[in-house]
Amino acid sequence: MSLISQNAVVKIKEKKKGKRIGDEGEELSLLEGREEILEEEGSDVEAAKLGNFLFDDSALFVLDCSGNKDVLINEEDGGYQVGSADEDGDKQRKPAWMDDEETVVNISKVNRLRKLRKEEDETVISGSAYVSRLRAHHAKLNPGTDWANLDSKVRTYDSDEDSEVENGAVVASGYKSVDDILKTNEELVVKRGGKLLPGILEYSRLVDANAEDPSNGPINSVQFHRNHQLLLAAGLDRKLRFFQIDGKRNKMMDSIFIEDCPIRNASFLPDGSQVIVSGRRKFFYSVDISKGNVDKIGPLTGREEKSLEVFEVSPDSRTIAFLGSEGYILLVSAKTKELIGSLKMNGTARSIAFTDDGQQLLSSGGDGHVYHWDLRTRTCLHKGVDEGSINGTALCTAPVGNLFAAGSSSGIVNVYNREEFLGGRRKPIKTLDHLRTEASFMKFNHDAQILAICSTMQKSSLKLVHIPSFTVFSNWPPANKTLHYPRCLDFSPAGGFMAAGNAAGKCNLMEALPMT
Repeated sequence: MSLISQNAVVKIKEKKKGKRIGDEGEELSLLEGREEILEEEGSDVEAAKLGNFLFDDSALFVLDCSGNKDVLINEEDGGYQVGSADEDGDKQRKPAWMDDEETVVNISKVNRLRKLRKEEDETVISGSAYVSRLRAHHAKLNPGTDWANLDSKVRTYDSDEDSEVENGAVVASGYKSVDDILKTNEELVVKRGGKLLPGILEYSRLVDANAEDPSNGPINSVQFHRNHQLLLAAGLDRKLRFFQIDGKRNKMMDSIFIEDCPIRNASFLPDGSQVIVSGRRKFFYSVDISKGNVDKIGPLTGREEKSLEVFEVSPDSRTIAFLGSEGYILLVSAKTKELIGSLKMNGTARSIAFTDDGQQLLSSGGDGHVYHWDLRTRTCLHKGVDEGSINGTALCTAPVGNLFAAGSSSGIVNVYNREEFLGGRRKPIKTLDHLRTEASFMKFNHDAQILAICSTMQKSSLKLVHIPSFTVFSNWPPANKTLHYPRCLDFSPAGGFMAAGNAAGKCNLMEALPMT
């Protein structure tokens, strides 16, 4: 017997006992009705009515009113129907609870929330204010990319007007549309460096640039690539190494072993396509970075120099100038690697430096004079005495402005204005006497606010000079003498890093902190 039929019998028996107290005739009619119901048990309609009759106990069941619908009970026939509470005028369901007071947040106790304060003594804010301030702070840290919106108004820049300054950068002027920007490979955003203050240089010491593969001999050349965070390091172990500089790992990208040439000098071409490598040999090497080819070039036609170890590359990537013997300066085409001309000094040639436009060349040597050469006509424009110099050993020119520095064997470094020097003024702007031995090399940083002067003959003899005031930084070199015997140095093109190679085979890396 099914569950419904069992319950039906029990329920009807109870009703049967109640009816016997009243009237036996009604009992007989109830029994007859029960037999009819049981006989029609197979009918779906009657089965539904019987279920409502037997389970008419509202205390045992809960009605599920989903949405805005209420289940209405029809008491007459025991059926049910679904209706709308709004249509029947019933009251809507009330919320389970309501907050009498709004949530408050204490933003002064949590360190990361203090930036949301508008006043210094503000401590508690409402929940809605907390949410709105969080959204505003997120929008401030993540500005919208309006440039990606095609419907946004195209901004134009007039060359006559001042360039706009946004977030510490100067937007290059002269671009009328997006197409003009895509047609050039020039730098579109020129960073405007802050003014460097004298006295103390703010910097941090990073992992050595060649920490993954230190050199087995002295490092004679370090140089940053012009367009990438790529650094080359080369030395007497005959290896040319390339490192990707990030200040944390400084991963080594590649290395090239040159079997028959201990490297004395190595330099990128300014366009970044090749590396020129030389030593105390009659020949030099050209390394193609993209293809990885190494070409041996030389000896130069008509020349008998036994060493081509000292050279400089012009900023326009057109000319390579080598120091020759007997005061000769050899001019080689950077494209064909052929000798295209020569310049002759009265004394021995010890150092050379190109001007920032690559049209002129400066040289100095054993006669204590500084020569200015015009490379277009290959004639000497001017020859002037370097004050106090007997033997010139180092030259460098500023990448911006008209300054150049001349160092001598006595350690004296004179800083001149090139236009004034060409005009006949022989008095230097400033004489620096911070080196005790021969000035071996010098280097300006990217904006000519720092001049590095060094002597390879003394330990930690690397000085950084603040150019506007012509004073050395008091906290440089570091007190722990980690520089050893410095032999070469270079600044990154953007001014963020400084790399210094030493005789111990290490390449120290420093990062300059943002200027004020």
